[in-house]
Amino acid sequence: MMKANLCWRSLLVTGVKTAPSEKVLKWNTLMHHLVPISRHCSAPELVTGVWEGQYNFFCQGTRSRGEADMKIVRVLWWYYFSKLIEFMDTFFFILRKNNHQVTVLHVYHHASMLNIWWFVMNWVPCGHSYFGATLNSFIHVLMYSYYGLSSVPSMRPYLWWKKYITQGQLLQFVLTIIQTSCGVIWPCAFPLGWLYFQIGYMISLIALFTNFYIQTYNKKGASRRREHQKDHQNGSVTAVNGHTSSFSSLENNVKPRKQRKD
Repeated sequence: MMKANLCWRSLLVTGVKTAPSEKVLKWNTLMHHLVPISRHCSAPELVTGVWEGQYNFFCQGTRSRGEADMKIVRVLWWYYFSKLIEFMDTFFFILRKNNHQVTVLHVYHHASMLNIWWFVMNWVPCGHSYFGATLNSFIHVLMYSYYGLSSVPSMRPYLWWKKYITQGQLLQFVLTIIQTSCGVIWPCAFPLGWLYFQIGYMISLIALFTNFYIQTYNKKGASRRREHQKDHQNGSVTAVNGHTSSFSSLENNVKPRKQRKD
């Protein structure tokens, strides 16, 4: 518990150091520090709470493990708070006039997660709800660490692993569906309606994130390959044309020889 208190104290101190009257960019930078800190705090505390409560991987009911459940509830409350911070990302994009970043995926994901976790914290704040939050915490530590490093110009050439974060998110959704399906097959004292809803929601995220991945990486990669091939072909043609034109110029410079009159 001391580790958790120190962790949340560091989060609050980080927030105090930034004046509320600073520019939007400073707020954006602050958010990119707050979210990784909150997720770094959440992930290990969730793991230890699950371990102490001897949670069942296949299905775990709500409020069945006493103090371990209360620990999970406290940590998931901070997890829910981090969703509010993430939702503010949309307003930062609008204020910075980065409207191209306000996509359907961005708005749907952040707005829906904030609302869903409000319901989770009111009705099923522990038990089987721990799994998706734990995976999501680890993924978001990597994601916002990437955003933080990308704000340093000298680090940008080394940030080659952006697409693997999206792959990790897709893997997270698949694993969550598998674990949630276990609760449907081997039910416990956890509402089945929530499990069915979570499976459906994860499927919607897989569809949207897969489309994002294809549009961002596969199509751009194919476009770059086509441009490379086009440049290569143009280079070859130029070389050939240059070779031909040199001969043409040489022929033009050669004066016709006069015929001998013997």
